[in-house]
Amino acid sequence: MEFISRETIKPSNPTPPHLRIHPLSFIDHIVFRNYIPLLFFYNSPNHEQASTISKLKKSLSQVLSRYYPFAGKLRDQVSIDCNDQGVSFLVTRLRCNLSTILQNPTEESLNPLFPDELQWKPMSSSSSSSIIAIQINCFACGGIAMSVCMCHKVGDAATLSNFINDWATLNRQKELEQETAELLLLPFPVPGASLFPQENLPVFPEVLFVENDTVCRRFVFEASKIDSLKSTVSSHNVPNPTRVEVVSALIYNRAVSALGLISKTTSFRTAVNLRTRTVPPLPEKSVGNLVWFLFVLSPWETELHELVLKMKQGLTEFCDTYAKKFGGEDKDMSFISECLKQAASVPEPQPGGSDDEESQIVTMFCCASWCRFPMYEADFGWGKPVWFTTSECPVKNSIVLMDTRDGGGIEAIVNMEEQDMARFERDVELLKYASLNPAVGHGN
Repeated sequence: MEFISRETIKPSNPTPPHLRIHPLSFIDHIVFRNYIPLLFFYNSPNHEQASTISKLKKSLSQVLSRYYPFAGKLRDQVSIDCNDQGVSFLVTRLRCNLSTILQNPTEESLNPLFPDELQWKPMSSSSSSSIIAIQINCFACGGIAMSVCMCHKVGDAATLSNFINDWATLNRQKELEQETAELLLLPFPVPGASLFPQENLPVFPEVLFVENDTVCRRFVFEASKIDSLKSTVSSHNVPNPTRVEVVSALIYNRAVSALGLISKTTSFRTAVNLRTRTVPPLPEKSVGNLVWFLFVLSPWETELHELVLKMKQGLTEFCDTYAKKFGGEDKDMSFISECLKQAASVPEPQPGGSDDEESQIVTMFCCASWCRFPMYEADFGWGKPVWFTTSECPVKNSIVLMDTRDGGGIEAIVNMEEQDMARFERDVELLKYASLNPAVGHGN
């Protein structure tokens, strides 16, 4: 890899003075400052790379005028200083072809494609640190890998997906000179603080991002295998199981078995997108961390269909309580305060003690689903991505689910401690339904 350039891209129009301080929502306040990494692969744009990069920079500058907080800096735990300092924009050139990576995507080949390898790293306290960092990697064949890292504190994966798609929409325009007219075509992003304002809530500490010594594996579930799982679960009178429910339940079920946790209580935590769960639903273009967490406590003997049913029941209860009490007519500030307090003070389970004490330790598995986010709609004018992925995450027992390109399958990025992964990745029941790191285009 050869580094070609490093620049700072600023908004095309200055942020008005009355928008200089951007408040964060009460959920944003407790979110850690590590970077969310996304990586998109594209076939050759059929343009000179120099002109492609030039156009990307111009359209990025324009979209930052709408997402102006992303071009600022974190002022404190509760707000952004929208000072238009800009975002990092790096360009590299690789001597290999895009197909080299797609045929065997490994951590070693993917990690250098991210800007300054910021994936899941904490944002520096330096005043020059940018909320968003971008790296454009140009392959010898003309293909491009575009990575975007965003500080999690200012938004979730849905927020970043919307930003990238709006940037792509602008870049597809034949002429970028009619800036004002084209910017008006994009829905205005709704700040999360207008939906979940701080009001008189106390400011709780940020949730700790606890790093572990983990290894990462990518498992691909083809649509036909997922259909088989859904049929199995449905045969036990579980109504309408979803792709995400059956895949996440299978991973959890097989992990508990492979890791020998059958004598302990385990917990499955999944992030729920509040945008579609509140009444009425929140705007699709809402900016911020508009998620909360659903916990499923499970005894060791739980069968797959029982897990799916527990997830369904838990989601119904979640929507009847959290989604209603976080906003709307049933908003409950005392309830919100207690939720934030608990989230900010979740203790990390400690090993040790007597056998009886160890049996009470809760081992937690954390899952985030990015399925149905329009990642594969991010067309910058060169066609849609041939592959989208993220990077390994140094949090043990964490799982990220993403759509395959055809929209019917699921890719799962699973992170575990090495000795646990050695057992999990060989689990026979898991491998009946999942392929371990297939070449892109084979099984996805």
